[in-house]
Amino acid sequence: MTTSPINRTVFVVSDSTGITAETFSHSVLSQFQEFEFQAVRVPFIDTIEKAQDVTVRINRCFEETGEKPLVFSTLVDPKMARTIGSANCIFMDLFGSFVRHIERALGTKADRSVGRSHSNVMSKQYSNRIEAINFSLAHDDGQLINGLEQADVILVGVSRCGKTPTSLYLAMQYGVKAANYPLIPDDFERGALPLSLVPYRKKLFGLSIHPDRLAEVRHERRPNSTYASLKQCINEVAEAERLMRLENIPWLSTTTRSIEEISTKILDEVGLNKRIY
Repeated sequence: MTTSPINRTVFVVSDSTGITAETFSHSVLSQFQEFEFQAVRVPFIDTIEKAQDVTVRINRCFEETGEKPLVFSTLVDPKMARTIGSANCIFMDLFGSFVRHIERALGTKADRSVGRSHSNVMSKQYSNRIEAINFSLAHDDGQLINGLEQADVILVGVSRCGKTPTSLYLAMQYGVKAANYPLIPDDFERGALPLSLVPYRKKLFGLSIHPDRLAEVRHERRPNSTYASLKQCINEVAEAERLMRLENIPWLSTTTRSIEEISTKILDEVGLNKRIY
């Protein structure tokens, strides 16, 4: 007999988008499988009045449930953080906890400017991300060969193995110019890479997928087609992996990995992990 999960409310509070705090909370809370967490994202808390409103919401949640909500905060302003931390909650000040240690290590005080990480949208880093997104869109699924010399990485693999979402994630999150190119039956018959990729062989990274999962994904796109048949998927995956081994192309299976895991592995393997903040 299975037991019902225990419900618990989680507030994710930030003076900006809240993405950082939410990502961190997901990672931590995933370790507590017996609970079901209801997340409430509260972004753009940039005045003391808004902080006070959030405090009221948290206290109301405590009164209604009888349980102290978990609060993940990346608020920069100490006064606003203290205001929300005074509520009936389990308060985790992610920003303050780290900043205090770094201030001691560097021997200087942080500016504590609200929205600093998302400011200056015309910065070089931001411009690089926009340029990378445009590049990845233009070089999706092998639709444009010109300009591949500018690519930081070129993802190869069978159709629907995750090349496009991974390319866009790399571009949006890291400013990586990621092109992607499909491996098709014609390539397998020749037993060689497409000629247009040969000059950029050192930039190639392969993605594969379990044939059963590939068949499921393809059936959503083209139900009951040869393209989506398990037999076709088994053959294509086997041939693609054989070709990648033959060409000594690093590759991984996307079957049980999240897009974040796939991207991190690619960055590490290709040597694109260094970033300037």
